[in-house]
Amino acid sequence: MGSDANGLLWRIPAQERLNVYALVIYIPDPLGRFLDDLRRELAPGCNPHAHVSVLPPRPLRVNWQAASGQVQALGADQQPFTVGLGEVRMFPVTNVIYLEVGPGHAELERMHDSLNGEALQFQEPFVYHPHVTLAQEIAPDLVQAVHDLARRRWQEYQGQRSFSAERVAFVQNTMGNCWIDLAEVALGELPVR
Repeated sequence: MGSDANGLLWRIPAQERLNVYALVIYIPDPLGRFLDDLRRELAPGCNPHAHVSVLPPRPLRVNWQAASGQVQALGADQQPFTVGLGEVRMFPVTNVIYLEVGPGHAELERMHDSLNGEALQFQEPFVYHPHVTLAQEIAPDLVQAVHDLARRRWQEYQGQRSFSAERVAFVQNTMGNCWIDLAEVALGELPVR
């Protein structure tokens, strides 16, 4: 999932925005930059912005502003927490290569379960599993090589493998598969009225 918070929302015409939304926690640099570079190496041509999804992509039955109110209410109740990244894994069926979430897994599941209702309710095709995607939609004959390369690069990484989850971003997809930031909510803070 790539995004651009620098005014892209207002440059993309409404007819090019899809009714597909997600709630994510962006991974700060330097870990985020490493993961973005790794994802570009594993899947050339993608436009990544390293993140953990709290709510995977979904359509909305209401406008996004109404749905973001639900996110703001939860944000006030959820204190910041640490997310730690573990081993490189691969989902069966889809062959998505990802990093497992260790510390922070329970908090992410609680946030997901609390938010996947009311305006944000969606019957997801897979059971929610907090992770950081590294590569997806890989040609079947390249899956094992890409998985091996991801494991090697992650083993070589010498930096911090955890980060503080302090904010969530409500994002929308576009026809060009570019995700745009709509709103950001700080965890543990009451919304400003």
